[in-house]
Amino acid sequence: MKNSLLDALKSLRLSGMARSLDLRLQEARGNSLTPEEFLELILQDELHVRHERLIARRLKAACFRELKTLDDFDWRFNSSIKRKAIYDLATGQFVRERKDVLFIGPPGVGKSHLCQAIGYEVIKAGSLVLYRSIFDLVRDFLRDEALGGEERILARYLKPDLLIIDDMGLKALPKRSGEYFFEIVMRRYETRSTLMTSNRPIEDWGKLIGDVPSATAILDRFLHHALVIPMKGRSYRLKDAPAMENQDDKDACTAETESV
Repeated sequence: MKNSLLDALKSLRLSGMARSLDLRLQEARGNSLTPEEFLELILQDELHVRHERLIARRLKAACFRELKTLDDFDWRFNSSIKRKAIYDLATGQFVRERKDVLFIGPPGVGKSHLCQAIGYEVIKAGSLVLYRSIFDLVRDFLRDEALGGEERILARYLKPDLLIIDDMGLKALPKRSGEYFFEIVMRRYETRSTLMTSNRPIEDWGKLIGDVPSATAILDRFLHHALVIPMKGRSYRLKDAPAMENQDDKDACTAETESV
């Protein structure tokens, strides 16, 4: 490949073509490809590279704690979790229909893993996703309120096609949390999709938020079109706990000392 051709591709920001052009030229010569067939191949290479970059940018913008996939999930550990229901959500149809989803169940059963894995699939299908824990959400608003940037942070939460709010119910929220939470749910209602996870029954949300009227208004809108998926079972984080009982006293004492 001539350097002038490579420079031209780089100037036009056609890095996908530049990367594969030598290989495609050899393929074209070896298989007597027509000009149209050759052009189609290098255009597909460029589109593939651009799609990969788009996915990478959207994954970064989603702010996942870590990249989780459905293939990584141990479906055998808690067999009561409905695999078909989760894979149906992963198609992104509920996002296209602007419906909401609530995963509810005890800590450790896989809610955070599954909601991030669904978010990953939704991104690959072409949608924008934002993942935040409920504590991230409150901190974002408290910080930006102090700086006078409430509208900016609100726009961030309203923009994505799918907003994932994780860890509802771990502990009570600070003052005014109900106001921020309600504003997001109200503005996204029937216009964008929201997926939430909760460790506590919805009857407890008023106490957690510290604002029963706000909690009632939030649930009224959120649950209107929501699919509620209960999750039961053992905690993945504690699945190795029985093995700890076999350790000798010295190991147990050492572990306790290190944890202090």
